Amino acid sequence: MKLEKIQAALREANLDGWLFYDHHRRDPIAYRVLDIDPVMCTRRWYYMIPREGEPVKLVHRIESHNLDALPGTEDRYSSWREQREGLSRMLHGKKMVAMQYSALNNIPYIGLVDAGTVELVKSCGVDVVSSADLVQEFESTWSEEQWQSHLAAGKVVHESVRAAFADIRDAVRAGKETSEYEVQAGMVRHFVSTGLIADEPPCVAVNANSADPHYSPSKEKSRPIHSGDLVLIDAWGKLNKPGAVYFDITWTGYVGKKVPKHYAKIFDVVSEARDAAIHLVQNALQAGRILHGYEVDDAAREVIDRKGYGTFFVHRTGHSIGEDVHGNGANMDNFETHDERRIIPRTCFSIEPGIYLHDFGIRSEVNVFTGAREARVTGEIQTEIVPILAAS
Repeated sequence: MKLEKIQAALREANLDGWLFYDHHRRDPIAYRVLDIDPVMCTRRWYYMIPREGEPVKLVHRIESHNLDALPGTEDRYSSWREQREGLSRMLHGKKMVAMQYSALNNIPYIGLVDAGTVELVKSCGVDVVSSADLVQEFESTWSEEQWQSHLAAGKVVHESVRAAFADIRDAVRAGKETSEYEVQAGMVRHFVSTGLIADEPPCVAVNANSADPHYSPSKEKSRPIHSGDLVLIDAWGKLNKPGAVYFDITWTGYVGKKVPKHYAKIFDVVSEARDAAIHLVQNALQAGRILHGYEVDDAAREVIDRKGYGTFFVHRTGHSIGEDVHGNGANMDNFETHDERRIIPRTCFSIEPGIYLHDFGIRSEVNVFTGAREARVTGEIQTEIVPILAAS
């Protein structure tokens, strides 16, 4: 646990402390930030990190060893009355503490502490604020090794997408049957052979299936791929080693030599929205302006709204990326949630606007990594739909 850094962050945020709490392993963030392994947790525990001084533990007597790996003084309880007395002592003199809480559940990924516990803490005369920005500072910022793992994964993910389009091209030219599931299986084999892992297989979606943002084929549910089809591929993966982080992209291709105008038109709107969001991030960081996740979503959505396709953009613009493909940093979202988290240095997120009509969908996804005063797209940027049958 990075105690000194956490306390420095608390002082910077003008908070009296960060109160961690768990019961039945409901808060995985607590275990990761505190760097302890989940244990039997049939009784409640609390851990207070103050802005100054020694942390304090409150544990149940029959599970008194749950926080032994952490520094600090220890208080124990058995009855609910003792628990409340111990919590009151722990919070004495504190005015404002952070917890894994989100006002109005605006950021549900952080809102892991139940409402009753928040009420209990407030009954001790303490204001509770969200730990959302603290969490991303200690959960979502990347080390240099993680940054390099992202770049290495990106090369393989891009290779797998190119190989998938080539497999479709070769099958169609040869008059052989292929399908979403077969192309997906080929990409999975490529991942395995190159040492990449993923929580789910890549998405390969044809025509109307591409209008479902979370469609994924299976052996039982798969569409054949023919000449004249639109193909959307969403692929993500990371190196198979501890601490590695994900790379996540979406590309579209057309099984033909020339992309029809109605597909190209929608791609142009999506790519304009994508680029507007990228440029907002780059310009804000270069100017030293504080930028929030919801603002990036607004920038992409404004383009699609202005072009008349707003009702067909049915998800957030992007998500945090980390050791999980959906990380715990700021999301680019003012649609599904109102994400007020700041975009901070050494974090990564996707920018992936999409338009989903009744018979096809187009999405273009890139990853953006931030520095102190700059941001960069970490892989290739698609500038047009790939004509899969064009001369290779």
